[in-house]
Amino acid sequence: MDRADVIILGAGAAGMMCAVEAGRRGRRVLVVDHARAAGEKIRISGGGRCNFTNLGIAPERFLSRNPRFALSALSRFTQWDFIARVDAAGIAWHEKTLGQLFCDGSATQIVTMLRRGMEQAGVTLWLGCPPAAVRREGAGFAVQTPQGPVRAPSLVVATGGKSIPRMGASAFGYRLAEEFGLRVTETRPGLVPLTFAEQDLGRMTALAGVAVRGRVTAGRTGFDEGLLFTHRGLSGPAVLQASSYWREGGAVTVDLARGADAGAILRAARATDGRIAPRTALARLLPERLARFVEAEAGLTGVMADQSNAAIARAAALVHGWTLRPAGTEGYRTAEVTLGGVETDDLDARTMQAKGVPGLFFVGEVVDVTGWLGGYNFQWAWSSGWAAGQVA
Repeated sequence: MDRADVIILGAGAAGMMCAVEAGRRGRRVLVVDHARAAGEKIRISGGGRCNFTNLGIAPERFLSRNPRFALSALSRFTQWDFIARVDAAGIAWHEKTLGQLFCDGSATQIVTMLRRGMEQAGVTLWLGCPPAAVRREGAGFAVQTPQGPVRAPSLVVATGGKSIPRMGASAFGYRLAEEFGLRVTETRPGLVPLTFAEQDLGRMTALAGVAVRGRVTAGRTGFDEGLLFTHRGLSGPAVLQASSYWREGGAVTVDLARGADAGAILRAARATDGRIAPRTALARLLPERLARFVEAEAGLTGVMADQSNAAIARAAALVHGWTLRPAGTEGYRTAEVTLGGVETDDLDARTMQAKGVPGLFFVGEVVDVTGWLGGYNFQWAWSSGWAAGQVA
């Protein structure tokens, strides 16, 4: 094949979705990907069960320089539309916390559904075939590949971001956008564990492996979910969520016992159990190791009967408002997504086509649209891929 109607670079969630839609319109579609298997990020997602969408999809749960850009695609191909396809494919699913939907079985069921959709639509898939040079040629595009050059009037870039480089992630899509005159906003790891400097880690070493359900806040945005202490810093859903709002040099605030009143619990213990150690009282709302840590950090010595109101207030403030200043993140190595990307002002929100380059489209993670943890980024892939597939 040296000619197609549509060339799609990337066989991930957005690329395959776009291919299905364009193929159903009777377009000759070629999907090109460097990987040996399609949909690898789908396969490993959600612990192998694929958190394929969320019942609470809303524009405010996506980060972008223009937060309303995603609204058009998300409102025209919704989570309910994708759920209908999952149901039609006979894939059983269940809802977990916060509206997150997962396959009952393997995530490969979603990959199989998309692969089958491409086959039925007559889409050609070249795997293990990294695209190289891309150039404008007449009214279309020419792409150099190991299987030779291929040309098409429409080119869809669905190459993803920089996250998880061991899977082949790269900045290819961003470079391509810039070559065609589109702007790219600052990119950085998102949904990623936070790391701390050695002096902070030294104090927290004993907490590695401790998990609690709390609240982590970065800037004005906070998340009530689980957090986990690691040998490098903090992880867990609440931390991953907050990491997308954290910037270098900034602080995060941690509430270790969301919904409880540490001060009231400690004052009650002083009144009724004055002979117990502060850590014993703290262990009524925190794991034992964390209770010991708070006792030491707040400078509580002796028994509860010895504690002043000021000492109890210090401990309560630490439990509900522990301020930490991360040194950084674990980077793209473990980041679930890439924040930033192709400037949305340079794209048509309805079609995902570059405003200044007819026939050129960008979909999925390569665009400056990043969702919360919990199926939001897959829904953006389905919606943006669908939107481009209607016109490419």
